[in-house]
Amino acid sequence: MNPRRHFINLSVAAALAGSGLLTSIGFAQTAAAPAPVTLLNVSYDPTRELYVEFNAAFQKYWKAKTGQDVTIKQSHGGSGKQARSVIDGLDADVVTLALAGDVDALAKNGQWIPADWQKRLPHNSAPYTSTIVLVVRQGNPKAIKDWDDLVKPGISVITPNPKTSGGARWNYLAAWEFAKRKFGSEAKAKEFVQALYKNVPVLDTGARGSSVTFAQRNQGDVFISWENEAHLLEKEFGSKVDVVYPSLSILAEPPVTVVDKNVDRKGTRAVAQAYLEYLYTDEGQDIAGKNFYRPISPKAQAKYSAKLPKINLFTIDQAFGGWAKADKEHFADGGSFDQIYLRR
Repeated sequence: MNPRRHFINLSVAAALAGSGLLTSIGFAQTAAAPAPVTLLNVSYDPTRELYVEFNAAFQKYWKAKTGQDVTIKQSHGGSGKQARSVIDGLDADVVTLALAGDVDALAKNGQWIPADWQKRLPHNSAPYTSTIVLVVRQGNPKAIKDWDDLVKPGISVITPNPKTSGGARWNYLAAWEFAKRKFGSEAKAKEFVQALYKNVPVLDTGARGSSVTFAQRNQGDVFISWENEAHLLEKEFGSKVDVVYPSLSILAEPPVTVVDKNVDRKGTRAVAQAYLEYLYTDEGQDIAGKNFYRPISPKAQAKYSAKLPKINLFTIDQAFGGWAKADKEHFADGGSFDQIYLRR
C-alpha cells in the first residue's frame, strides 16, 4: 500500500470519528440489516420431510423480502404429546399439529392461543389436508382391500397409540365410521374397532414410530397410515410395500397457528405469521403436494391429482360432531378407546 495514501485514509477516518459521523454511519449500516431470528416449529410425526423443504423455501423468500436471516428449528413427535410439551413450556413459535383438538388444548391449558385461533388463517387454519390409507407387503399376500379385512384372524395391524398420536385418532375414527355405516350402529362399530385392536401387537407413540415398526422392523401385515407417510414408504421401500386405498376414509385437516404467548414474548410474531401464511402461497402449496399432502389450492390440486386420487371421504364434523365431541367420547379417560383397549 502507498504509505501516503494509507496516512490520508487514517486521517480521514480520524476526522470522521472526531465529528461523530463514523459512529452515525456505522449505526445506519447496523440498522439496515435486521438481526437474525430463530423460529421453532413444533409439529407432528410425519411432517419432517415437508418442513425441511418448506423451511428452505421460506428462508430464501424472507431473506429476499426483508434482508433478515431466519433459522427454523423443527420438533416432531406424536401430535398429542407435542401439544402437551408446548403446554409444559416447549418454546414453540408455531405449531403445525395433526388435529384441531390438539391445538385447542393450547387454548384450554394456559391460554397460549385464543379460543378462536382457527379463524386467523384460511380454510380453518389448515393449509393442506390428508387422509388415512393402508400399507401392505408387496403383492398384498394377505389380500387386504378394505377396513373389514383388518379384523380377520391372523392379520397383524400396525397403528400408533390414540392417546399420544393424532394420526392414530384419525385411524381409529376412520375405522369406526366405516363399521358404523356397514353394520348399522354405534354398538357394532365399537365391536368392530375392538376386534381390530385385538390384532394390534404394539402401540407406538407416533406415526413415524409405527412406520419404522412396519417398514424397517418388518412387523405386521398392514400399517394404517397417513397418506403422505404411505407414499414416502412406497418411495423408499418400493420393492417391499404397496399402498391400498380403502372404500371410505376420513378427511384429515392438520391445522397450524402461531403460539401467541411465545411470539409476543420473543418478538417473533411478524416472521412466525409470515411463515404460516407462506404455506398458502403457490410455492407453499406446491411443496405440500410434492410431499404427498393434499393442497387446498385448485392449481396444486390439479398438478398432483394423479398421485393423490379422489376417494370417498367424510369429515369429522359430519360423522362425529366435531373434534371436541369425538375427543370426549372416544379418547378422553374412560372413553371408547380405554373401554376397548383395557378389555384386551
